[in-house]
Amino acid sequence: MTDNAKVKIFAGENSRYLAEQIAEAAGVELGKNTLLRFSDGEFVTSYDETVRGDHVFICQSTFPPSDNLMELLLMIDAAKRASAYKVIAVMPYFGFARQDRKDKPRVAIGAKMVANLLMAAGVDRIITMDLHADQIQGFFDIPVDHLYGSSVLLPYLESLNLKDLAIASPDMGGSKRAHTYSKYLHSGIVICHKKREKANEVASMTAIGDVEGKNVVIVDDMIDTAGTMCKAADMLKEMGALTVRAIATHPILSGPAYDRIEASALEEVIFTNSIPLKKESKKIKVLSVAELFASTINNVVTNHSISENFIL
Repeated sequence: MTDNAKVKIFAGENSRYLAEQIAEAAGVELGKNTLLRFSDGEFVTSYDETVRGDHVFICQSTFPPSDNLMELLLMIDAAKRASAYKVIAVMPYFGFARQDRKDKPRVAIGAKMVANLLMAAGVDRIITMDLHADQIQGFFDIPVDHLYGSSVLLPYLESLNLKDLAIASPDMGGSKRAHTYSKYLHSGIVICHKKREKANEVASMTAIGDVEGKNVVIVDDMIDTAGTMCKAADMLKEMGALTVRAIATHPILSGPAYDRIEASALEEVIFTNSIPLKKESKKIKVLSVAELFASTINNVVTNHSISENFIL
């Protein structure tokens, strides 16, 4: 971090674990702030040090509950009212991103609403990672730095030195991501096609591509209930895959996700630490994105390009 840049990094309550790592990697002390809760659940945020004229970076992933989003909005507003020079939201996981369009009548576009809320609060810039849909960047009228989990996931995958590698997408929607990975790794590609009866529930699945005798890695941006991922892994194993692994940026892991992963054919699931794990698992490995975000923060403050942080 440059000596003449007045940079302060603060943490939301449930992202402090990551903010501490980012601040350490950036070479600054994590800023002091307080969250006070009332007995009815309402809360108020405040900064315990001056932020006047500073670049204020607020680290907060907006995974459920919605308190995380509300806390971020209040922290942005507090920094603006305390005369911060620039307020930047560092959102390793951007919640409500799955609601990026009207896929049926009479539904909200949650991602756009969140964008409106952030801009109304006064945020000057967003730094986020692996949005569920790239076009969400267009919902903002401010700069959005969209980082990729592949910057830390790919080096780990390469370190495994897997022979006869095949990259798989768990659904048709992820085929572009799988194609990008396979092109970089010079590997084959497998596309799984799923049919849903309702949200979070897969009715049937088939696969297109050469699987037999391959070490398959399924690539996705997030894993929620793990139903799709585990069903795909079991199917690929039955089709003759030697091993099946999964890599995903965001470990949402709700409901029966942990039990499904433990019972599945998956040898290993690799995530980033954009969201804290609810519990440990011998099958789950977590890679830190602190260096990636610290480097991006430094480049934003010093007006340098952030594209050097991208592998894909």
